Amino acid sequence: MKVFKILVFGLIFGSTLFGNAQKAITINTQENGEQFDHYWSKMVGAGRANEGLRAGWLEQLAQVQENCGFEYVRFHGLFHDDMFPVIIEKGKTVYNWQYIDDLFDRMLDLKVKPFVELAFLPTSMAAEDSKTVFWWKANITPAEDSFDKFHDLVKAFTQHCVDRYGIEEVLTWYFEVWNEPNLYKLFWDGTKSQYFELYKQSVTAVRSVDNRLKVGGPSTSNFVPDTRFDGETMNNEASDAVFAADDINTLEWHGVWIEDFLEYCKKEKLPVDFVSCHPYPTDYAFNPETGKGKGLTRYVQSVKEDLEWIKRTVSKSAFPDVEIHLTEWHTSPSSRDEMHDRLPAAAYIVKSNLDCIGLTNSLALWTFTDIFEEKGGASSIFHGGFGMINFQGLVKPSYHAYRMLHQLGNQKIYKNDYLFVSKDASNGNISALAYNYPEEYVNAVPSGTNKREEGTSKKLNFTLTGLPSEALFEIEILDKDHGNIHNFWESMGKPEPPTREEIKVMKAYANTMKTEYAKADKKGNLTINRLISPWSLVLIKQIN
Repeated sequence: MKVFKILVFGLIFGSTLFGNAQKAITINTQENGEQFDHYWSKMVGAGRANEGLRAGWLEQLAQVQENCGFEYVRFHGLFHDDMFPVIIEKGKTVYNWQYIDDLFDRMLDLKVKPFVELAFLPTSMAAEDSKTVFWWKANITPAEDSFDKFHDLVKAFTQHCVDRYGIEEVLTWYFEVWNEPNLYKLFWDGTKSQYFELYKQSVTAVRSVDNRLKVGGPSTSNFVPDTRFDGETMNNEASDAVFAADDINTLEWHGVWIEDFLEYCKKEKLPVDFVSCHPYPTDYAFNPETGKGKGLTRYVQSVKEDLEWIKRTVSKSAFPDVEIHLTEWHTSPSSRDEMHDRLPAAAYIVKSNLDCIGLTNSLALWTFTDIFEEKGGASSIFHGGFGMINFQGLVKPSYHAYRMLHQLGNQKIYKNDYLFVSKDASNGNISALAYNYPEEYVNAVPSGTNKREEGTSKKLNFTLTGLPSEALFEIEILDKDHGNIHNFWESMGKPEPPTREEIKVMKAYANTMKTEYAKADKKGNLTINRLISPWSLVLIKQIN
């Protein structure tokens, strides 16, 4: 179903309405490139462990591993009761790893490793009146003896993993302690000091099995510009500055608990192998006087600024060389944000990842699939779920963003604010990725139902030199009319649910880009001169 044209000798293609002339860029592909890591392919998120036992989840994981290159998956609920890690038999605690083994075995067979989130509390280890989160009731309130019991659970679990998979395999894994413990009575019904104690018990347990195993934290939520998380529990009154600010981007945003966490580990002589947090480009401040929250979207450069803050903070700490893993990230932290289904999310993903090269070891999209139930099931097949693939297996524009990023080489030879040109060191092939994040959209992609497909087109005008004579390139275009499944679904009348035949048609559409071909001239020069429509992606890849 590919739509294609062949363009020879660097012929101009695309719209002829270029508007104001722009100086052409010449890029010598024979120059030595700057090595970079595909950190965007390091990790991706999923909902909870038990969902990974489903056929659809595993099929979609295989798809994103093959086409987006993801190496690790992180999810909640590994120790939740529905994985049955702890069974009380005749008054005695018995550890049961059968469900976890099944999940890990299947993941490893798909060439994906677990980025292990050590959470939540099994009921037998939580306080009797433990508060819970999500409809599946994850326990978040520790009892007085929870910390010792959690230590023993983590130690037994780690030892089991080493016994089953071998130490050389498990040495490649990561163990992260809890999820967003700063969000008091949401993910952790305890104090900051109690979380630090939980980290101490967890890292001691893991390292008691093998001192080389990698453990980190504090896995805290999005950055804030105030002191609401400075104390032992969250203080909503400290959010007043956010409500009063005319422009929230003028405030000084900082990571949560990270400095305190690193100081605590230094004081207690505890190992830290990586620092983690979740740099969503949003803030959900709460005003206790009015009882109302304020959802805030920061400007598009906020993720880069946050990552620069983390890198500076870590470099000044007692652990300057540890890895940095951003274990959750998306355009917003809401699983009912319709923008997650739409085209602008793809441009935001590409821009943010290319801008942040060299600042982190991973930036994990939350999540790869809409088989995700934090708020329970959704009535619509497109409901703003985090996933880059929906429940029926329909790929969204965000999937294509990661698929295109994965096809870049590993040496950067050119970058500006809309074009990235790379070389594959193994064979010298060139690939380029262009995107149009319209400059009038200062903020990160807003939430809501507005498609935001409008905006200023961007001129793409560059020449590659030093190519093999008559080298052939494939050009893939993701735009509002190609690969944009939400629009196509709307044009079909929004079937709920689609028939089996409709799903087949929709899958074919979702996977079909506008495809063109271009050929260098005999001297090895290729000129690309076109407009990129708003929010679109253009992948230009050498294929011979």
